[in-house]
Amino acid sequence: MITNLAAGVRAFTSNAFLVDGERTVLVDTGANFDVTERVADHGGIDAVVMTHTHPDHVGNLGDVKREFDVQAWGFDTDQQGIDEPIADGETVRLGDNEYVALHTPGHKNDHLCFYSEAAGVLLAGDLVFQNGSFGRTDLEEGDHDLLVESIDRVLDLVDEDLGEMHVGHGPSMTDRPYSHIELAARMARSAGP
Repeated sequence: MITNLAAGVRAFTSNAFLVDGERTVLVDTGANFDVTERVADHGGIDAVVMTHTHPDHVGNLGDVKREFDVQAWGFDTDQQGIDEPIADGETVRLGDNEYVALHTPGHKNDHLCFYSEAAGVLLAGDLVFQNGSFGRTDLEEGDHDLLVESIDRVLDLVDEDLGEMHVGHGPSMTDRPYSHIELAARMARSAGP
């Protein structure tokens, strides 16, 4: 089960997804709200996994690590707060399923998406969003051409039968999420750098 612990928060934050199961993991910690209380209400976590290290995604990271005595996993251990590396193509257990980590730069150099074919789930971070929106490339480390390549890579890997897509901002998609990725690929191409 995947629960957005940032649901209903009015402050500027990213989504923070609790993936319950054999290995309960918080994917992104959000910012500007007390996520630790919400994690505690669900019984705690075994680890934190980061899609990337923009402030709105890692603002609560220090508090979460201290409160639950867990390590944070991400693409680049040179980034503050990231303890353990996740390599491109590496398999990680989130909840009860294995997810492949996909290095998807363009929005930020350390951006990862996580895909479980068995579960039919994509955790897309800030790569793509609902209705063909896609990650900003006007921030430091942003690169529009790289973002288009990353969207294409995800589009090539996921299946049209994808059941759920959970994104860094806005609602999760359970109705034809693959079509939102297709649209994002077209929109990003037409937007140009």
